[in-house]
Amino acid sequence: MADDIDQVARQERVKAACACFLFLLLCAPVPATASGFRITNQSLGAVGLAGAHIAFTPGPDSSYYNPANMCDLSDNWQVESSLTLLGLPPIKYHDSRSTLLDGSSESELFFMPLLHTVSPRYGALRFGFSLTYPYGLSKQWQQPFPQASAEQFSLFVVEGNPTLSYELAEWLHIGGGVRLLYGKGKVDSTVGNPPFSQVAPLTSLNRSSDGTDIQMGYNLALTVRPQQAWSIAATYRSEVDLNLSGNGQLGAWLGTSPLASYSGSTKIGVPLPAVFSLATSYTIDRLTVELGWDRTFWSSFKVLDFDYGQNFLGTVFDGFDRPVAKNWRDTNAYRIGLSYEWNERWTTTLGLAYDQTPVPDATLGFELPDADAMIYCAGVRYRASAAMEFGLSYMYHRTESRTVANEGAAGLPGIAGTFTEGGAHAVTIGVITRF
Repeated sequence: MADDIDQVARQERVKAACACFLFLLLCAPVPATASGFRITNQSLGAVGLAGAHIAFTPGPDSSYYNPANMCDLSDNWQVESSLTLLGLPPIKYHDSRSTLLDGSSESELFFMPLLHTVSPRYGALRFGFSLTYPYGLSKQWQQPFPQASAEQFSLFVVEGNPTLSYELAEWLHIGGGVRLLYGKGKVDSTVGNPPFSQVAPLTSLNRSSDGTDIQMGYNLALTVRPQQAWSIAATYRSEVDLNLSGNGQLGAWLGTSPLASYSGSTKIGVPLPAVFSLATSYTIDRLTVELGWDRTFWSSFKVLDFDYGQNFLGTVFDGFDRPVAKNWRDTNAYRIGLSYEWNERWTTTLGLAYDQTPVPDATLGFELPDADAMIYCAGVRYRASAAMEFGLSYMYHRTESRTVANEGAAGLPGIAGTFTEGGAHAVTIGVITRF
């Protein structure tokens, strides 16, 4: 009887923890930490392995990274809850034309609570569920030149992903799921005179808009195991197109006096690109090595276009209503991860990745001054018992300096300068429970 009471109490604690993490997931803002605004690392293991976490996924986060691998987990309930603290150092911009156009983005600190669950077996079937942030962006500038396009530019996306796996044979597993995505975006910008003398006789123009949307997609997974120690896996996450609808305000000012204004509906389309991943892992004694490649289809992001309730082309608000070409390109990321089990208690991980930027020089802007990046990761996990495991992982996202000269858009002069520093640091702490 006492054992039954203890088991019920444990289950109630797990339910309460899951509910808490669900609340935090829906409230937390998230920035981008990968090339583009895709966020690759969504679990304790993935952070410690630089995303090389597709073929070998021995924990409940397999529900997100490769649901086909849920078949391989021990036959019980498994839950991973983790929290990532993410720090974004300032990005420095030095303009080659004048130091008056220089700028520095705001340093920022964010938190990302994450949740992954996997059910026991039901014959050859197994079910999972993950709450993650697959895409996100946050950038703020307070200097006159950069704030004309990105005084504040943010995108928050949270995904609920119910999944299932099926064991076709001992060496062949398949999986998939439904993607339920909620997106929220906000853009503020101020065009001031000076330095933008072309807005004369006005003193400033400003824009503020926000919007939300809910959309659906799907994901698929396949794992082939030619040998017990060797796995080959492929996953695909579908493109999802957000149509963020909400409210917008536009203002034209002469000093402190408003000369023209708009307050009404606004829409903006943001594609969340499809991702195809291919990976292989091999285990030698206590060491597992995984090599991974993924292709992100950023070429779906062709234009950034604010759609207001009326046409402002040819008016004082022309620049805010004019489509801005993006023409991003598809990108590759290459990843390697090492996992070593020192004994039944301790496991360490190392990861290294190279991630290409999708942003061409011609359309790079202050909302995302992106560059190719190297990602360095490490992690440690401690198995306190068969039912409880603790972990800590660290990621350093190092972006390259980038010099750009482009023609600008929407009536604003182009960028002619160099972006330096930036990058990201992330620390993830997590708990894995089995019952």
